[in-house]
Amino acid sequence: MYLREIKQPIRELRGAGPALAANLARLGISALPDLLCHYPRDWEDRSRPVLLKDWSKGRVCTEVTVLAQDWFGFGRTKTLKVYVEDESARGCLVCFNRPFLQKLLVPGARFRLFGTFYHRYGEIQSTAFELEPSAGPGQNPILPIYPLTAGLNQNSLRKLMQRAIEQINPPESKEEGKLSTDGKFPIEDEIPQEIIEREGLLNKADAIRAIHFPASQEELGRAKKTLIYEELFYMEIMVGRRAAERKNIFRKTASAGVAGQPGQGALSQGALSQGALSPMQLRLIERLPWPLTPGQEAAVTEINRDMEGPFSMARLLQGDVGSGKTLVSFLAVLRAVENGGQAALMAPTELLARQHAENAARLLEPLGLRIAFLTGNLKAAGRAQLLKALASGEIDLVAGTHALFSRDVLYQNLNLVVIDEQHRFGVLQRQAIMAKGDFPGLLMMSATPIPRSLALTVFGDLDVTSIKDMPLGRKPVRTHLAKESNAGKVYDYVRRELEKGHQAYFVYPLIEGGDEDDLKDAVSMADRLAKEIFPGFPLALLHSKVEEEKKHQIMDSFRQGKTKILAATSVVEVGVDVPNATCMVIEHAERFGLAALHQLRGRVGRDEKQSYCFLVFSDSLSEDGKVRLKVMLENSDGFVIAEEDLKLRGPGQIAGVEQSGYLKLGIADPVRDAEELSRARQDAFGILEADPALESPEYRRIAEVLDKAPPFGRD
Repeated sequence: MYLREIKQPIRELRGAGPALAANLARLGISALPDLLCHYPRDWEDRSRPVLLKDWSKGRVCTEVTVLAQDWFGFGRTKTLKVYVEDESARGCLVCFNRPFLQKLLVPGARFRLFGTFYHRYGEIQSTAFELEPSAGPGQNPILPIYPLTAGLNQNSLRKLMQRAIEQINPPESKEEGKLSTDGKFPIEDEIPQEIIEREGLLNKADAIRAIHFPASQEELGRAKKTLIYEELFYMEIMVGRRAAERKNIFRKTASAGVAGQPGQGALSQGALSQGALSPMQLRLIERLPWPLTPGQEAAVTEINRDMEGPFSMARLLQGDVGSGKTLVSFLAVLRAVENGGQAALMAPTELLARQHAENAARLLEPLGLRIAFLTGNLKAAGRAQLLKALASGEIDLVAGTHALFSRDVLYQNLNLVVIDEQHRFGVLQRQAIMAKGDFPGLLMMSATPIPRSLALTVFGDLDVTSIKDMPLGRKPVRTHLAKESNAGKVYDYVRRELEKGHQAYFVYPLIEGGDEDDLKDAVSMADRLAKEIFPGFPLALLHSKVEEEKKHQIMDSFRQGKTKILAATSVVEVGVDVPNATCMVIEHAERFGLAALHQLRGRVGRDEKQSYCFLVFSDSLSEDGKVRLKVMLENSDGFVIAEEDLKLRGPGQIAGVEQSGYLKLGIADPVRDAEELSRARQDAFGILEADPALESPEYRRIAEVLDKAPPFGRD
């Protein structure tokens, strides 16, 4: 049987009374597998001595003699202090809420002492310590340190974990759900045997025992490797299975005549080799005032191959701010239209959707495409007419927001879905727009580069294209850090740029002042900038509460150069392209994530002019804040910044990954364990590619593990 098939409740374990069971429930532990998969957050190696004199180097692990006792405080707060010494120094144990230690820690007694010490009141003290009899056999030399909750301590959890481990064994009897002859649960391995042997992994039962109570550092390493590999292997099986099942569904539907194969339009009759440019694509490229970059050319080639292939495209197109992803998506739209279909381009904000519609009208309408713009704010009469034209096939490309997948929106033949800023949409929203067509191709775009480890993890069922070069003539944005007390110098620099005829952004973390009185806000600072700091330059205020039509007017004025300064919130993070803007000032920069800072910085430097980004931070910036801003100062490559952001913030907070549902791991970390992730992915995809129909006995056993006992920490 598999570990997670065991249904034994925690309360049936010896020593797990109602109070302990209630405390464990707060950690999500209710059954034996939950407890066994509550992995340690660290391990303490008590075989390596750390003397009292070396207390600052780590947890003390030494043998001590009790010297004397003392008390301080009065009444209920009266607390025992015990003085001890080892061969190197003296220390003091402060026994909060442990008066019973008075009878145990008598002068002259010897103990093994383990604890965290600090220097206070002129002496070395510890309030968090453990003791063992000096003459006893001792415990396991390497002890687990668990995540805890109120009412639990390490000793009680370790004892309970020992009893839980005594309940399992490697499999002897293969009879499902039955105890073996010795009354223990026989736990089967969940990774294919070939991989276990090749990677030198432990069997599942031994790995569970060794992750909690390893006999040596070597055994602990093998246990970690086993359980990490197992989690990553099944995660990649889940990711790969999505792609395989999608292809199987398409294959079955197409053979039944429900949906035509992709590429059955005007270009699929052998007129073009896969990946070659189509006539309309060539016409658009010829009209451009600049050539495509090598990265754009490669992306277009890959997308064309997808769109002429046997299965619907599912591709993530990622690239730095200003790398030309939108143009690549327009070329994909042309391919879809030439194939006899329609395309939908969905953006998270009306501002960005409108910009896409305007750019599409400028670039694609001269080629004969019919463009429409659809948002929830469209008036009823115009909306009804637009929906009728969309359903009848009179519109080739519709750009819009969430309104694109509203219930009353119908398409005649939706062939391609482009989702910009994909991380701002949830999984269900993406599925809703895809359901508007019969297996349309999917192109997701992200200007927040996703590190490779996360791309393999979250978007592993998609093909990933990365554009890493920039259009010719672009100069890197020069980034400067400035303390809030030196903001005046930043304003002077911006004034010189404004006097040259250029424009500037000022971005703030708040719309209006609130509880955090120390933070500048867009509304009050817009007034101050206009009246006190830059009185001679036209200024406008933009934030999320401004009505959409007013937003459009403000942005038009800024694009046309009538407005010289735009004071805003992070609403300008995406969808704003003003080549004449050369200054970006971000106040309270420490309040923004690295990805947001990089996106905001990308609003300037949109042509050959030298541009500048000023990150103004609090005078009392924390050390972590300094590290983050230093990343921005030293790097202009969004892919490097994304990797650093991942290290600093963790995978769950980057690029909307928390929406994916694939990072609820128990012990594995896709960043730390990138090498194991790569090997596990190769193994998982190798099995799936060898069995595209998902019918082999090997795959069925893997699917059984996922169905019965998914090995991802606690569900």
